[in-house]
Amino acid sequence: MGAQPTVAMPSRGRHGCGGYVPPQSPGGSFRVAVRMELAKLRRLRTTPIVTVLGVTAVAFAAPLSASSRAGLNDPAAHPWEGILLQYALINALFSPILVAVLASRLTDIEHASGGWYLSATAGLTPGRLCRAKFATLALVLVPTLALQTLALILAACTAGATVPLPIGIWAGYTALLIGVDLAMCALHVLLAAVLDNQLACVGLGLVGAFIGVYMFLAPAWLARLLPWGYWAMICPISQVGTGDVMVARPPLGWIAGFLGLAAACFYAITSRLDRIER
Repeated sequence: MGAQPTVAMPSRGRHGCGGYVPPQSPGGSFRVAVRMELAKLRRLRTTPIVTVLGVTAVAFAAPLSASSRAGLNDPAAHPWEGILLQYALINALFSPILVAVLASRLTDIEHASGGWYLSATAGLTPGRLCRAKFATLALVLVPTLALQTLALILAACTAGATVPLPIGIWAGYTALLIGVDLAMCALHVLLAAVLDNQLACVGLGLVGAFIGVYMFLAPAWLARLLPWGYWAMICPISQVGTGDVMVARPPLGWIAGFLGLAAACFYAITSRLDRIER
C-alpha cells in the first residue's frame, strides 16, 4: 500500500516555509491555502498543459475541413448537433487526461518536498489541503471548459454556420461536462494524495480516456457502472442510421447520483485523512 499523506497533530502559528503566520479563522486559512495552491500551479507551468489540451479539443471538434463545412447552412443537416457530438467524443478522450495530469502535478509536489508535514505545521491538515487543491483546480477547470465551448462555437460561426444555435442544449452539456470533470478531478486528487508514485494516477487517466470514448458504443448499463462512462452519458446527442443525429435527453438522475456519490466520497475520505496520524 502507498504511504498515507497524513501527519501527526500540527502545531499552530507556523507557516510551511518557516515564516510566522498569525492565527486565522478556518475560512481565512482555507482561502490562504487556495492562494498558495494557485501559486504552485503557476510555478508548475500548468497553463501550457491546459491551453494545449483545450486548443486541441477545439481544433478536433471544429468544422475545419470542406466536407464538415458542407452542411453548416442546412437546418435539415443539424450541424450544431453534429458538432456537439464530435465535441463530446473529444472531451471523453481529453478530459480524463486533463484532470489526471492537473491533479497529479499539484499533489505530487507534496510527496516530493514533504509538503504534507510542512502544511500541517501551519494548521492545514492533509484532508483540508486536498480540499484546497480541489478548490484550486475547480477555479482553473470551470472557466477553461466554458471558454473551450465558446471557442468552438465561435470557430463554427467563423467557418460559416448560419443555422441558429440551440443554446439550451449546448449550455446544458457544458454544465454537465464541468460537473463530471470536477467529480473526476476530486477522485484523482484523492488517488494522487494516497499514492506516492504518480504514474498510476496519470496512467489511470490515459486508460480512462480510451474507456470514455468506448462508452459511446457500449451499452448504457455499462456506462452507468464506470465513472468514465459519464462523459458519454452527459452527451445529449445520439447518432442513428447512416450518420443522422438526434437529440436525446441525458439520464439526469444517474448523472446526479454519480456527482453526489463522488462529492460524498471526497468529503468522507478527506475527513478521514484529517483524523489519521502518520
